[in-house]
Amino acid sequence: MKPQLSIFFILFSICAIGQTKVKDTITRRANISFIQNGNQVSYKPETPPLIPIAGAPKPSYSYLWELGDGHYSKEAEPKHVYKNKGTYTTRLAVTNNYDNGKPPATRPKKVAVNDITDNNYKDIASIADQNGFAIIKNCDPIPEQEMVVVVGYQNLENYVSSGKLYLFYNEKQFKHNNFELSDFRTYAGEREVKENLVASVDDLNDSNNFLASAEGNFKTKKYRNTTTEEDLDASLLDAHKTYHNVSVLEFDDANPGETRNVFYTFKTTPEMIKDTSATVTMRGIFVPNRSYKNHKVKNLEMEIVTSHDPNKMGSNGRFMNYRLVRFKRVNFKTRFQNNGEGPARKIRLETDVPDMFDKKTFQIESMYPECPICPKGEEPTVSCLDTIIKQKQIIFTFKNIYLPGSEQKNVHEKDSTKGFVKYSMKFGEDFHKVKTKSRTAIIFDKNEPIITNYATTRFMPGISIGAKAGYNFYPDLDKSTSYFVGATLSPFKSYRFYWQVEWVNALNQYNSDVNVTDAFNTNANGTRQLVRTTTSTENKNINWEVPVLIRYNINNYIGVGAGIQANVNVSSEQNQTIKIDTYEGDKENFLISSETSSNKIKNSFTDVKIGLLLDLTAGFARIGPSLGARYVINFEQNFNYFQVYGIWKF
Repeated sequence: MKPQLSIFFILFSICAIGQTKVKDTITRRANISFIQNGNQVSYKPETPPLIPIAGAPKPSYSYLWELGDGHYSKEAEPKHVYKNKGTYTTRLAVTNNYDNGKPPATRPKKVAVNDITDNNYKDIASIADQNGFAIIKNCDPIPEQEMVVVVGYQNLENYVSSGKLYLFYNEKQFKHNNFELSDFRTYAGEREVKENLVASVDDLNDSNNFLASAEGNFKTKKYRNTTTEEDLDASLLDAHKTYHNVSVLEFDDANPGETRNVFYTFKTTPEMIKDTSATVTMRGIFVPNRSYKNHKVKNLEMEIVTSHDPNKMGSNGRFMNYRLVRFKRVNFKTRFQNNGEGPARKIRLETDVPDMFDKKTFQIESMYPECPICPKGEEPTVSCLDTIIKQKQIIFTFKNIYLPGSEQKNVHEKDSTKGFVKYSMKFGEDFHKVKTKSRTAIIFDKNEPIITNYATTRFMPGISIGAKAGYNFYPDLDKSTSYFVGATLSPFKSYRFYWQVEWVNALNQYNSDVNVTDAFNTNANGTRQLVRTTTSTENKNINWEVPVLIRYNINNYIGVGAGIQANVNVSSEQNQTIKIDTYEGDKENFLISSETSSNKIKNSFTDVKIGLLLDLTAGFARIGPSLGARYVINFEQNFNYFQVYGIWKF
């Protein structure tokens, strides 16, 4: 090979390699390591370096250990004593907080227990504070990532019981499924069963009392934390109408006071809703005894996230029905976590409030740390929550509290470093159909504020059907009359710009120009006679007008619009009258005879005219009655006309 060709080939290869985009196939991994002494095992994670996000707090890992015998731990390095000999499969779910990468993947680890050297075994902790039923998650969902949900249940009866456990997921209010159940693990002999919930719940006579509301964010039955219910059929009906999927497990022989855990692994779908202010839920139903209808219901609320950020703001007003929310409450929730090396004694949340909400209806739903509202006009000496309502903000201040830091010495439970405020408001008197967004500045003691994401509220488009009637003026037609009735279709009560489609049926009548022609003939006597022929035409037709226009509401009372219109001649009838008058001489002095004949012509779908239109309405522009005027400019013929009408939108 010649030297010049060799150099050229090398340079070409280097350029080709530089332009080729190599896919990153490296997966971050975390490994499970442990030190074992008989049946006592000390676990430790081996995690990859964290990738800080510019401007965000210091990144950290949080953990959920599944210890292989029904126990779990959220400590970074848990110690566990196994009760019996055997081989246990330990799993670890690692969540990367404030980290600019994906969560590390882990592989299960087998632990063989061959000797019982430590008798300090402890049963699964009681969940009596959750009324015997709890659902937790290791993280909030991110599209195309795994998450673990733990359902814990406890037999609070004084006898051995056998019951059922339901976990509903994938709410019907969303277009696509958000979760796929990839695996579940039981440790007390729970077994999966199939139930024909549709058939069982549809047979109820009182089913209408428990239908989910048309607005997915506001349910007919509202469950706060864990509630005890007695009508199992009604609860199953409500859950079936709210969720697409359900996992049903049966369990046997739960001893009095015994607590058990079931572990579910969910894979979030690529089609999962991407709205980071949206809230999704799962619902658990725990039936302690299959022979009775008593049961417990708990909802697990989760905010959609793009990264695992414990400081976050969300709202349940993702897609609201504008017709139904006038007196509904919209919930907002601000979460925070103290990531410091010491406790926080004062936490201030400066939260934006969109103008369309009525701050007079503000109320606090729940909070953590739980504390009373601060007394007005005096400096508190005990823990309390102070609220200050300003024109554009609501300021929450936790005073005299103790919220541990995640980096604080001897703090093993990450959840103890987290808090939240959940509050609700109604809409104001004159609120419009617009998207809102708000966020919160979180200030721990005297540190720099942490700014959350935007929490948004949106309205579904809705449908508004209108009735329309009026009159068309054709200035270029003789003796024309044109009446019409029709219907309109548009989004319900749009704020500014919106599309509108119409269908109008018009009855038209007009006369064509009268045509008069004179001729002369000579009769048998040789006398010259005037023969006058008068031709007149009357037209009747039915037109369909199909306008498509974009409209703009200037305010609540005046709207304008412009668009394009098709005018279809559905049927036409032409009545032609011919009158022949014969006079005695060549002047019209003396009429000696008159003959009249007529001709009728009918046609269907003979003509289509396309035109532009300009429109103005005055009245109730968004909903209700109004009057309008329109000018239509025809492209093909000199057929321009004015239109006046009345319309009522529902």
